Amino acid sequence: MNFKPVTRRTILKTLSMAAGAAVIGNRADAAIKVDKNVHGFEYSLNMSTIRGQNLGFIKELETAAKAGFTSVEIWLDTLQTYLKNGGSVTEAKKIIDGLGITIQNAIGFAQWIVDDEAVRKQALTQLQGEMELLAKLGCKRIAAPPAGATKGDMINLDVVTERYNTILTMGRDSGVIPQLEMWGGSVNLKHISQVLYVALQSGHSDARVLLDVFHIYKGQSAVESLQLVGKPALEIFHVNDYPSGINPVVISEPDRVYPGDGVAPLKRILQLVKHPENPLIISCEVFNKSYYAQDALRVAQTALRKMKAVTADV
Repeated sequence: MNFKPVTRRTILKTLSMAAGAAVIGNRADAAIKVDKNVHGFEYSLNMSTIRGQNLGFIKELETAAKAGFTSVEIWLDTLQTYLKNGGSVTEAKKIIDGLGITIQNAIGFAQWIVDDEAVRKQALTQLQGEMELLAKLGCKRIAAPPAGATKGDMINLDVVTERYNTILTMGRDSGVIPQLEMWGGSVNLKHISQVLYVALQSGHSDARVLLDVFHIYKGQSAVESLQLVGKPALEIFHVNDYPSGINPVVISEPDRVYPGDGVAPLKRILQLVKHPENPLIISCEVFNKSYYAQDALRVAQTALRKMKAVTADV
């Protein structure tokens, strides 16, 4: 082999190329970060979207990761089934970390809001256990919908505030903060104004609300009222869409479709809720039976692609 002598010019040229590569690399890293946050959104998959395939807790996580998600919302009943069937929190945490997944929120239905004192006391015990479990998995949020109080009489919002304050205190102790969830089909907490009142009236710095495109339509809240939702109060937002021609009174969960496939004013909604300085987690939550009949990975990939499409020019 012929070896060329190492000259000063050769050394300077090599150093110049290395510096250039470093700059390009840094620019690439910056581009990746900007691409993730440029529209003020972080993409998440709510496991409801692939729930009908009955994959099980671990397989759901693996599917989400393979589809390209780094954030997910899990369902507590699926996690608990995994644990009852021999899984462990330690094993689950190891798998979650290995997949590079963050569990942003958990969907549960503890009846913390109800008037029945015995039921509410039992619900608080249930919620405490769920919070402790989620903390071990690195999840810092849990949904707090009006489960158990969707029918019957309306509960005074000041009473709801007291009860929400109770679980906020529990959340601070456990490190898992309850997100006050609006359900458009419920008698209680069906409007944006109602969840905002409770969150504001609580006076608690950890108070957060969990809103949803479908529930805004179902409960007939005004989209423009979203501009009044303080940014610190909203960390996760459920995205989906709905077909035309279905009255809010009769529309139901299975009618949800992918973001962008319906007639919801998604662009406007996302403009009002986006966090340019602190990316909002938008999580695809649908319950579409036709999607459940498809391959779960395909559904998850489609959900991510549709979310990126609707946020592209927001």
